[in-house]
Amino acid sequence: MLYQLQNVVRHIAQTEVMPRFLNTPSYLKDDGSMLSEADLAAQRAFAAALPLIADSPMLGEEMTAREQTDLWRLHSQDDGLWIVDPIDGTNNFINGLPHFAISVAYVKHGRAQYGVIYNPVSGECFYAASGEGAFLNGTQLPLRRVKKQLNEAIAGVEIKYLRSGKLSSRMNTLAPFGTIRSMGSSTLDWCYLASGRYDVYVHGGQKLWDYAAGALIFEEAGGCLSTLEGDDFWSGEHVFKRSVIAALEPDLFERWIKWIRDNQ
Repeated sequence: MLYQLQNVVRHIAQTEVMPRFLNTPSYLKDDGSMLSEADLAAQRAFAAALPLIADSPMLGEEMTAREQTDLWRLHSQDDGLWIVDPIDGTNNFINGLPHFAISVAYVKHGRAQYGVIYNPVSGECFYAASGEGAFLNGTQLPLRRVKKQLNEAIAGVEIKYLRSGKLSSRMNTLAPFGTIRSMGSSTLDWCYLASGRYDVYVHGGQKLWDYAAGALIFEEAGGCLSTLEGDDFWSGEHVFKRSVIAALEPDLFERWIKWIRDNQ
């Protein structure tokens, strides 16, 4: 199933997404994010292809909130449900920045069982199956483990999504890490954490399609994660928007989460 899923993701990336790179009309959505015709074309292609792998419905980013809610309520437990972000990093995609990805997860019993995240520009395909580890193009993740102090860490931080004014202000002025990255694709952030390219991470609120595949890949690589509100990342009712605190190394995670909790 995971092999089939990778093939479908690669195929749709090459037939529906990349031919429209730098060459697609775009629109501003009601929530202020961008939408391109490539997003819609890819989502339609996934809706046709994924049920041939597992006969379950698909929840896509570009559906209405009501459609998404109904699909999750009816199918995320026993039936199984596909979760698709046809292009994560649409703003990058529209503006010609080669940092975006296609993300697909298969969810059952409320948790992702399979996940694939593919950057069609770099050709990097990150994938995982629950309980079987995480991989990048056949190489097991993480790619590297380096013991660091928090003040040496590379941090992925999405400042604008942090709901606490105090935390966002201190992240800018008193941050304990070495250097910061904010590259515009949450799904690739998860993969960079899982591979050891990022050391620590915080995000104030990711959508379901941002974390469904990524959190599985990260956990299967051995990472530690929580939310700004509590210790169990997967608990709570807020499925469609969930904050993240994460680090690959347990010792670094403990220092990172303590600093964040002390400064909220």
